[in-house]
Amino acid sequence: MAVLVSAGTGFPRGFYGRFARWMAERGAVVLTYDYRGIGGSRPDDLAAMQMDYPDWGRLDMPAALKALKVAAPGLPVFHVGHSVGGHFVGFMPNQSGFEKHAFVSVGTGWWGGHHRTYNPFELFFWLGLGPSEIRKHGYVPSGKLWRGTDLPRGVFETWKRWCLKPDYFLKELADGALDPQQFDKVIAPIRSWIFSDDPIATPGTGARLLTAYPAAPVEILSRRPHDYGVKRIGHEGAFRKGMEPLWEEILQWFDEDLSAEASGA
Repeated sequence: MAVLVSAGTGFPRGFYGRFARWMAERGAVVLTYDYRGIGGSRPDDLAAMQMDYPDWGRLDMPAALKALKVAAPGLPVFHVGHSVGGHFVGFMPNQSGFEKHAFVSVGTGWWGGHHRTYNPFELFFWLGLGPSEIRKHGYVPSGKLWRGTDLPRGVFETWKRWCLKPDYFLKELADGALDPQQFDKVIAPIRSWIFSDDPIATPGTGARLLTAYPAAPVEILSRRPHDYGVKRIGHEGAFRKGMEPLWEEILQWFDEDLSAEASGA
């Protein structure tokens, strides 16, 4: 099999290296990549970069899928989407190339649906820190308060607009404001892993996000840190050392259909 790993906002491809190597050691061809403006795809003059947040789904995710298919011709391709990596599948013109989607910590970004302890930081980021950094630098730099990668203006401004609305991007999607898109054409099964200590992707925001994919068979698996023998998972911990039992769950789910085909079922 081949596996494409699509990152969360502000996470460079190297963050998923341990997970990717684990999958590769079990026979998968795995591709991690940086969206435009992020990590290794960051231009020298980030302030001058012209882009919009959905470009990651319209341009970068499709290009990564195409590259993976070239590198692994004839293999079935599965997708692991972390956070926004699960949000943007419907923007991909070639989304039908996936067999299944494993969503990890995927939920809408509306701040009011998140854990109350997280709300003060979110509102400070959207209304204070982010706009201030945009005025000073033309982008949001990585630092003590925002610890992700540098964020292009086009990412921050659209992300902020969506996260301050209860419907996130769903109303814009329904109104046609986000066309072209293929959300209602996604039919590959989606299994979404939600963790009890994740302040962002909660059972509520996770279920809400999945309504963007009305034609896809969807399932939410709610898990707690101690289910995997760890103290914390949060929004990013699913890809850290110690989470191999989760990775095994994902791999087994991907492998189900392949095993059935091999046995002639």
